[in-house]
Amino acid sequence: MKLIVGLGNPGKEYLLTRHNAGFIFLDTLVDSFNISDYKAKFQGAFTEGSIHGHDLFFLKPLTYMNLSGGSVAALCKFYKIPVEEILVVHDDVDVGLGKIKLKQGGGNAGHNGLKSLTASLGPNFWRLRIGIDQKPERMDLSDYVLGNLPKSELATLQDLFEVMARNFDLLLEDKGSLFLTNVGIGK
Repeated sequence: MKLIVGLGNPGKEYLLTRHNAGFIFLDTLVDSFNISDYKAKFQGAFTEGSIHGHDLFFLKPLTYMNLSGGSVAALCKFYKIPVEEILVVHDDVDVGLGKIKLKQGGGNAGHNGLKSLTASLGPNFWRLRIGIDQKPERMDLSDYVLGNLPKSELATLQDLFEVMARNFDLLLEDKGSLFLTNVGIGK
C-alpha cells in the first residue's frame, strides 16, 4: 500500500461523528508513528511518512464525504499511485461497533464516500471498514451517521484504533488476516 485515506467530513460540527471514523483513525495512526503535521494539499489534509520502513502518503479529503473521489484521484494522478495500492478507511453501519472488516473492491452499500471514490478511481481499492453499528429502527440514516458519537462508543473506537495502529505493519506486509486476528475482531 502507498496511500492511506481516511474518510470523513471537515468542520468542528462533524469532528466526532460516526461518519468521521476514517478521519479519527487516520489521526490516531499518524500520531502513533510521529508522522509530520498535515498540510493543505489535494483538496485535503495531506502528509507523508514512514511506518516500519514503508513510505506512505496519508490523506483526509476535505471536500465533504460525497466528493471524496476528486481529492484522492488528484493525489493518485500526481504520485502515479495505482488504485490497488490505496487503503480507504471508512465507517460502516453494517458492521458491529468496534469491529472491522478488510476487503479489496466491491460495492458501495449506499456509502456516498465510496460512491465518489468508485466514480473517480474504479472499485479496486482496499477498504478497511470500521463498524459503527446499525442505526436505531426509527432514525434516519443521515441523522445517525452525522450524529456525535456517545462517549462510550467513542471510547470503544479509540481503543480499537490504538490496537489497529500498533498492528498496522501487518497490513503493510500483506498479512491482512493476521492483522484482523491481532486486532481481535469478532463477527
